[in-house]
Amino acid sequence: MDHGNELVGHTLIGPKVNYSEVQFYTESVGEQRNTEKRAPDSQSRENFPDFSMDRADLTTEQAACLSNSDCLFRRLYRGRIMAAKHSDEVLKRDIPWETYMSTKLITGTALQLLRRYDNRSESHRAALLDDDGPAYIRVFVSILRDIFKEETVEYVLALIDEMLTANPKRARLFHDKLLWKGNWFIQEKSCKILTLIVSARPKTKDGIISNGEASHLKKKITTIDDVLKGLVEWLCAQLKSPSHPARGVPTAVSSLATLLREPLVRSLFVQEDGVKLLVPLITPASTQQSIQLLYETCLCIWLLSYYEPAIEYLATTRTLPRLIEVVKGSTKEKVVRVVILTLKNLLPKGTFGAQMVDLGLPQIIQNLKAQAWSDEDLLDALNQMEEGLKDHIKKLGSFDKYKQEVLLGHLDWSPVHKDPVFWRENITKFEENDFQILRVLITILDTSRDPRAVAVACYDLSQFIQYHPVGRGILTDLKAKERVMKLMNHENAEVTKNALLCIQRLFLGSKFASFLQS
Repeated sequence: MDHGNELVGHTLIGPKVNYSEVQFYTESVGEQRNTEKRAPDSQSRENFPDFSMDRADLTTEQAACLSNSDCLFRRLYRGRIMAAKHSDEVLKRDIPWETYMSTKLITGTALQLLRRYDNRSESHRAALLDDDGPAYIRVFVSILRDIFKEETVEYVLALIDEMLTANPKRARLFHDKLLWKGNWFIQEKSCKILTLIVSARPKTKDGIISNGEASHLKKKITTIDDVLKGLVEWLCAQLKSPSHPARGVPTAVSSLATLLREPLVRSLFVQEDGVKLLVPLITPASTQQSIQLLYETCLCIWLLSYYEPAIEYLATTRTLPRLIEVVKGSTKEKVVRVVILTLKNLLPKGTFGAQMVDLGLPQIIQNLKAQAWSDEDLLDALNQMEEGLKDHIKKLGSFDKYKQEVLLGHLDWSPVHKDPVFWRENITKFEENDFQILRVLITILDTSRDPRAVAVACYDLSQFIQYHPVGRGILTDLKAKERVMKLMNHENAEVTKNALLCIQRLFLGSKFASFLQS
């Protein structure tokens, strides 16, 4: 099952929307989490963590920075309108456009366009949109910007729903005319509307719409998918070079946190090389805005952890160390929850499990379990991670663990380094991949700033000479002697001692090594 694929909420393309039931992980879901018992792998908030901004996270000053229209749009987009109204009822309203014009909330041109459009037949409205669609989209967006009376905003959203239900191709008007060419407000609102449109469209299974209604589905979905490609391109462009210095990146990440539930979006995002744009955003946060950005970024990584090509890319980056650094220092429950869920998904994939062990995740999980978390999903995930890491450690052979330690450069005096049985049983494995382990050990001598790691690397090279029949010759060919010689005068005594041991074995070989044991 693709856990990133289901969606809470009703469609904006297809049947008429019940505006009282539009939910996109609302705060009410978060409020219910302590009273509802959910199965660990059900389509619950464990699989879709709440990504709404907590009200307590907004300071008075921050809240003042949000315009009234943006606050209302946030409520309509992520929240719930309490009165039970269907879109048919909403569209019967008589909106006082003349009053809005007299108070300069809309222009005279906008009034003319709205009066030509209001209370007209579907065919008449279609003709108006065909002739002057971009102008109507600009009017609708300007109303969402300037008017925050709930009844009016609901009416405009119902108009948008109706026009897209009749012809999904009109979604291109938001993308082609506004997303790339408008000012920042128009770009941001168009992005949010497109995100809402795409994420709430009918889902299919075996060619049947999820709500059971027949339609010209293939044609509609293809059209929306074309729009989706352009939207993903715009979101990646914002991550690379934001149009707005403060809101460009947060807006893009917030939309991706919704859209990446779509398999097609994951594919498009990976094709656009978008994963690497998210990785730098995974960093410990202190302010409320940065915490929210971090949370939604981690939510994106969690959604990508269900997509194999994305997992393959994540394995080549510093995503895992960054996630562990975040979870180690974060006190924000929702951030810890989504990171742990991500790590749980990655644990059985490739070398992630071994890296988690090497990065000290088992101890971090123990520390997290000792804290007083209220979220049941988080507690369950921590228990599952603890058991999963224990099982992984049991299955991981001693040489595999040693190899991971070397490849990550995290060398320390673990027992295997001085264990004769380990070296005798595994000495031929050092020949694998053209002596990869030896080459990395030699690189550590040149590049590591950790004296302990350098000392251990010197010792391991001396152990290779001790136990491999032609160890001296191999290390001489790999130019190890020159590197080790430079360390003879190192300021750290531990490094000097083990560099001397390695040089002695390089010159004398294994025949006399028994006299040189430290």
